[in-house]
Amino acid sequence: MDAVSTIAVKKKLVIGWFSFTCSEDSTILLTELLNEHLDDWKKVVEFRFFKALKSKNSLEDLDVAFIEGAISSEKQAEEVRKIRANSKYIVAIGSCACTGLPSASRNQLIPDKINEKIKFYMSHFDYSDKVRKLSDVIKVDDMVDGCPMNVPNFLATVKKYLDLFQIQ
Repeated sequence: MDAVSTIAVKKKLVIGWFSFTCSEDSTILLTELLNEHLDDWKKVVEFRFFKALKSKNSLEDLDVAFIEGAISSEKQAEEVRKIRANSKYIVAIGSCACTGLPSASRNQLIPDKINEKIKFYMSHFDYSDKVRKLSDVIKVDDMVDGCPMNVPNFLATVKKYLDLFQIQ
């Protein structure tokens, strides 16, 4: 047996980070958390999809997908269904993903009070009639609420999945 075959490859938690209709404050917060946690996380986490950090991303075989934002178009709904199909677990991140709000506040607009500018955006940018929280479109396994996300809850959720996949 040669030396290369005796080296054990350490399993990492394969995650994706996705952002839809929101302020992306949780994405910004996560990039700030990397200042403190990157050295530890790069030993146990593989960021397979994270457009804010990487240009080459893949949806294949994700252990956990963290999804920030509400779903405001059928195109976005199709994208999250594809993410769900390629992920073992889905975690809704932030208020928009968890509750739909504040992004879904436009659902309360009274049709006869919608001005021409709003009508233009609705017709030209392929928005759905209603903004939906993530669980209205796909099965969600966990949630980290807050705007931005609650950091202690997010860190506990990362630890939960590291433990679940027996990664140390």
